[in-house]
Amino acid sequence: MATLEQMIDDFAFLDDWEDRMRFVIELGKALPDLPDGDKTADNKVQGCASQVWLATTASEGADPLMSYRGDSDAFIVRGLVAIVLAAYSGKQASKVVAFDAIELFKQIGLLEHLTAQRANGLRSMIQRIREEAARRLV
Repeated sequence: MATLEQMIDDFAFLDDWEDRMRFVIELGKALPDLPDGDKTADNKVQGCASQVWLATTASEGADPLMSYRGDSDAFIVRGLVAIVLAAYSGKQASKVVAFDAIELFKQIGLLEHLTAQRANGLRSMIQRIREEAARRLV
């Protein structure tokens, strides 16, 4: 799985919208499958047109290290999930709460090309991740 920095660098070389979408699909194909046991109603993200699941784990402590895994039944959305996971997973809860990945999607030139439904789903994913992190802060 590519790091967020690698993804940003790769997007910087893609001028064409179609190339960017192909890259998003590639990221989705490279995303490890979420085990069926994690595809539960509790892990399902509401507000997404496609089915999206996010599973969260956190270390102990006042500002725990957050880890996220996710999946979707649509390749493009799966690619968006991969970018979101790269942005948030492995960071302390306080950093997750403080970071708004919508700006990242603007920076890499994806946000303006997403359909309204996909953009809403993306916002729902990001909101869910940030809320999960906020609940873990003591």
